[in-house]
Formats: sequence, C-alpha cells, structure tokens
Amino acid sequence: MVRPLLLPVAAGCLAAAIVWGRSAMHLNRAWRRITEGAAGSVSADLARSSYRKELHTTLLYLVAAVAFGIASVSKDFHFDIPAYLVFIPVALTLIYGHRFQDEARMAEERTKLERRAEEVLSQTELAPRRWAARLAPEDLPVFEGYEVGHVYEAGTGLMAGDFYDFFPVGPRRLAAVIGDVSGHGIEPSITAFQVKYLLRVFLRQYRDPAQAFEELNKLMAAGSRPEDLVSMCTVVFDADARTLRIASAGHPAAWLWHDGEVRALRATGPLLTLDPDASYHSREVALEPGDLLLLYTDGLAEARAGGQLFGEDRIAGILRRDPGADVDTLCKTLLEAARDFATGPLTDDVAILAIRRT
Repeated sequence: MVRPLLLPVAAGCLAAAIVWGRSAMHLNRAWRRITEGAAGSVSADLARSSYRKELHTTLLYLVAAVAFGIASVSKDFHFDIPAYLVFIPVALTLIYGHRFQDEARMAEERTKLERRAEEVLSQTELAPRRWAARLAPEDLPVFEGYEVGHVYEAGTGLMAGDFYDFFPVGPRRLAAVIGDVSGHGIEPSITAFQVKYLLRVFLRQYRDPAQAFEELNKLMAAGSRPEDLVSMCTVVFDADARTLRIASAGHPAAWLWHDGEVRALRATGPLLTLDPDASYHSREVALEPGDLLLLYTDGLAEARAGGQLFGEDRIAGILRRDPGADVDTLCKTLLEAARDFATGPLTDDVAILAIRRT
C-alpha cells in the first residue's frame, strides 16, 4: 500500500457518506409527505432545502471516499486524479451555494410571517376572553358583612354581552349590578362595557339606582345603536339602614330569600335605550342577616329542552331547596342544573350573581 494513511480517511468518508445518505433519504420522504398535504408551506420549503443540502454532503463524502481509497493503493500519478473529483462537489457548493442561502433566507422570512400570523390569531382568540374578564371578572372585591358568589359562562358567540359588577358607592353602601346587551358580536360587547362603567359614575352621583338608570338611559339612547337594548338590574345595599334598594330595567326577576320564603323582585322600568324619556322607580326592602339575593341573566332561564325553557320557577325552586348553601356553590348548582336540563350546549351567555348578608 503506497499511502496507507489515506485508507482510514477513505473509510471515514464512506461512513460519513452513509450517515448523510440515510439522513437525506429520511428528509426526502418527509419532504414528499409534507408536499402532499401542504405544498408551498414553510415546512415543505425547509424540508426540501435540508434534503438538497444533505444530498450534496453525501455526494461530497462519497466522492472523497472513492478518491482517497484509490489514491491510497495507487503508485501512478494518474490515479491521484480521482482525488481531484472532490473539487466537483466543492464547485457545486460555490455555484449553488447562493441558492441554498436564498432558500434559507426565504424560509426564515416566511417563518417570521407565519409566526406573526399565528400571533395575530392568538390575539384574536385571546381578546374575547380578556374582554369577558373585564365584563364579568373572576375575582370580585370582598366587603365585610356580605358574601358574594358568581359564575359566568360564555355562549357560542365570539364576544360577550353579559356583565356584572360589585363595588362601593359610599362609606357604607355597596352596589351589585348585572346586565345583558341584546345581540352578539363586538358591538353589543362594547355597549356592555360602556354601560357597566358609566353606571359606576352615576351610582356614585345618585343615591337612588332608578335615578341613575334614567340618566344612563338618556345618555345611551342618544349615542347607541337602536338594536343595542340593555336589560339590567342594580341593587344598592345600605349597611346602616339594613336595606337593599333595587331597580330593574326590563331584566329577569331577581329572587330574594327573606323571612323564610323566596320572593320575586321584578322589573321597575323598560329596557335601557328603548325610550330616552322612560321613567324608572326603585323598591326598598329590609335585609336581615342570612338573607340572600340572586341575580342572573336570561341565558340561565332560557336554557332549552326542546320547546321547554328552564324557567324562573326552577331557579326559585333550587334557591328554596337550599337557601343556606355557600353562595359560590349555589351559582354553580344553578349553572349545572341548566346544563343538565338543556338538550344541547347553552348558546347564550350566562351570568349569575348571589349576595348574602352575613
């Protein structure tokens, strides 16, 4: 053997060619599978580019193995020529290297574009959840003397139109609000947001929730869309007077557990934005320790089993059956009962608020 050191070099090149060749085969199959399902995608481009590069590397090592193998046993200078064949893949690299780089850059750019598109889609999916968290927050403030339970479940629409709130309106006065804007989509959701936070302002300005409703109704009727009708119930709890004062704008009946019985507190005026000159009145009720007020949106009462509605009577019956239940448990029980009753998924948003004086 004339050049024994070249033989292990040739063997190493052959082994490398086998490794890169097998990798190229796998990438070729992957490229073809991706092309069948998503031709022209970034994944297909990357797979094709990787396959070509590994095929090129396989060729380089294979030619080098042959060249060094022949050169290791040859005395004739002419048999060194195969070694020069290594320059063929080197030349191919120099000739087509810019294509590899261009493909890599294009794949990188397309990956960036797809990532941006995914981020936009992610924000689009996340926005309704964050918006709903503003309208119906998971965490409500804690106030001494009151226990508050709540639950919210979005319907099949993209954006929520139901909302609730619980906040102070004076040193010893708290307001609970629940409402529902008709329709589905972004516009009713924006209206719900406006109504919720404008009412905060008016309830701090006017002690009577009915007067706050009248001012809010005039403002909303002048600027909102005619189809954005709002049903809403507002209750102001006065710790010193031991009362609650309730006003309801076309909202489903609130249920009050008081003095061993359940009583309905029904609407005290029409839907908001229906008539800019509408008048509202409020009702004051004594509130004792252990009394509980239940508020909800119509998605609960209107859960359907065929042509039959879940209805107010079932809601009152669940409250009557266990008025001392934990407020969060009561809300979840009502929601589960409506789900079990309905023959399909609840299509409308459902918001439930339960407040007990301790």
